[in-house]
Amino acid sequence: MKASQFFISTLKEAPADAEVVSHKLMTRAGMIKKLGAGIYSLMPMGLRVVRKVEAIVREEMNRAGAVELSMPVVQPAELWEETGRFAKMGPEMMRIKDRHGRDFVIQPTSEEVVTDIARQEIKSYKQLPKNFYQIQSKFRDERRPRFGLMRGREFIMKDAYSFDRDQASAKASYQVMAQAYRRIFDRFGLTYRAVAADSGAIGGDLSEEFQVIAATGEDAIVYCPGSDYAANMEKAEALAPTGPRLAATQAMTKTATPGKSTCGDVAELLNRALNTTVKSLVLATDSLNAQGEIVKTQVWLLLLRGDHDMNEVKVNKVPGLDVGFRFATVPEIEDHFGCKPGYLGPVGLKKPVQMVVDRDVALMNDWICGANEPDFHLTGVNWGRDLPEPALVADLRNVVAGDASPDGQGVLAIERGIEVGHVFYLGVKYSQAMNATFLDVNGKPQFMEMGCYGIGITRLPAAAIEQNHDERGIIWPDALAPFTVVLCPISPDRFPDVKAAADKLYGELLAAGVDVILDDRNERPGAMFADWELIGVPHRVTIGDRALKAGEVEYQHRRDTAAAAVNVNEIVALIQSRLKV
Repeated sequence: MKASQFFISTLKEAPADAEVVSHKLMTRAGMIKKLGAGIYSLMPMGLRVVRKVEAIVREEMNRAGAVELSMPVVQPAELWEETGRFAKMGPEMMRIKDRHGRDFVIQPTSEEVVTDIARQEIKSYKQLPKNFYQIQSKFRDERRPRFGLMRGREFIMKDAYSFDRDQASAKASYQVMAQAYRRIFDRFGLTYRAVAADSGAIGGDLSEEFQVIAATGEDAIVYCPGSDYAANMEKAEALAPTGPRLAATQAMTKTATPGKSTCGDVAELLNRALNTTVKSLVLATDSLNAQGEIVKTQVWLLLLRGDHDMNEVKVNKVPGLDVGFRFATVPEIEDHFGCKPGYLGPVGLKKPVQMVVDRDVALMNDWICGANEPDFHLTGVNWGRDLPEPALVADLRNVVAGDASPDGQGVLAIERGIEVGHVFYLGVKYSQAMNATFLDVNGKPQFMEMGCYGIGITRLPAAAIEQNHDERGIIWPDALAPFTVVLCPISPDRFPDVKAAADKLYGELLAAGVDVILDDRNERPGAMFADWELIGVPHRVTIGDRALKAGEVEYQHRRDTAAAAVNVNEIVALIQSRLKV
């Protein structure tokens, strides 16, 4: 490709609404153009990157035995109603009506559609296993789309769905996909971690996320430096402290804490460590009648150490809270505690509540909590003496660095990551809901066992940029770069030998199968170099009249601080040796 035939549109400044590096640089490099909130056109330079992502994904999916198809973006609501997700998915799923008033959705994912295909097409165990995948546009109506392609509303995703005859073979298919994903992300040339994850709204169990490591990542990744253990924050287990609980050494005392309503403020006032305080979080669950009206509300009290944060995913797995919970209202809190939030505690309640105690709190002694009276806290609180031993103890919190690793191989560390892939074992969640069966070897109908596997095709380039950039612009890994090599002739209009050498080298690289672009725009060297550093092409060859007279050109990798002189007859071999595609 020659630059004069391509479309290059770089900007000196990023748009005002660009918050993260990838959004700024993709816009400045002319890779994306905003059309609306969370909706972007992929410009020619950006589309080349996306196509390279797709090509690697497609090659490895095909290699793993998956079969490509394409499912509609607009899907009838009836399928989603079969699984109950038409109502459950919430406002992120865009619902539309056609001219006849029939309900449709713009697909955020395609479990229902692919299960419908399978139940119509797969009749016998002899047709299994099967894995269907697509690379297709999706739409999720994010409440607050931001960060460019990182959290847009319309995006391209690779989603795959496996169908098997039994649980053992389904888990084998899962492992095939998990290994294929490792090959995919290895080929991208990115630093990543595969971490154990919660399945979330998709459902099922046995799940891994693939996280690109980046300081700007939204997700916290928990790992053990001394082992292979890795999980996302939602999934990482906080082990119970080693017991037994220490004996009480203090009397429970009502202590004045005027105006101090947070654990941090109370600990500072009383000159105590924050980890001796206990925070009270009040939740509620509602029971509904057939008309959707609330007929009963249960108030819950969660107790966590003052320096710990609640993990909503873990809380959502507590029996009784797994039906869905909300934070209690101020009137509900006052009705049960006789006090407004800020001074709440488990001792001396006005009305009974269902209490759930975090593992750490269950083994604490002489702890501090609210006194259920404004401007007062209780110190020296102890289980078994000042209130009954906790009946329901659970892991309710986010882990912190230094916690014991669940595999017993050391302590945990935490880093940031960007989720770009996710694999799930689903079981019969969808096949059962949609009656997707096959005839087994004994002639009896069985529900198909399923798995699903996603990669954020358009999110991945943004994640790669968050990991690979500097003050000058993007630094693409070879496999993802819009062009792998750029040739920069200096003043070819003035020096015919420069133009001839650039054209010759361009032809040689093309013949060698190298993805090269020749910048024939006759730009000044500074402007030309600035464009390609911003765009992030990893290998640059500069052809100048003075160097050519010495039989040389200059080679510079995007990460190098200076160019190196290379014999003009050796440059093709050098580039081929440096390529990592």
